[in-house]
Amino acid sequence: MSTDTDGAGDGDRMEKIDVRVPAAVLEAIDEEYGRRGYASRSEAIRDALRDWLNPSPELSDGILDDLAESREQRERGETVSAAEARERLGLDDDAEE
Repeated sequence: MSTDTDGAGDGDRMEKIDVRVPAAVLEAIDEEYGRRGYASRSEAIRDALRDWLNPSPELSDGILDDLAESREQRERGETVSAAEARERLGLDDDAEE
């Protein structure tokens, strides 16, 4: 491992590592990183590693089911706006200000 100081600010020291990947994986990365808005292969791989270290929370099957049901209710016209819900519940908009 070697230290790479190019472009590194205070506390952002970069370390260079060697990683072996199958040629097909590297070709896929090279074809994809620009389409995803990355300036370089290294930038894309760093982002992927950050996601691996801090994965996004996954929605449970129950939450996904609730979201699908909510979408269906909206499509059937079974929903109301927030303003209409406040009016039906007798909530005063002025009280919130």
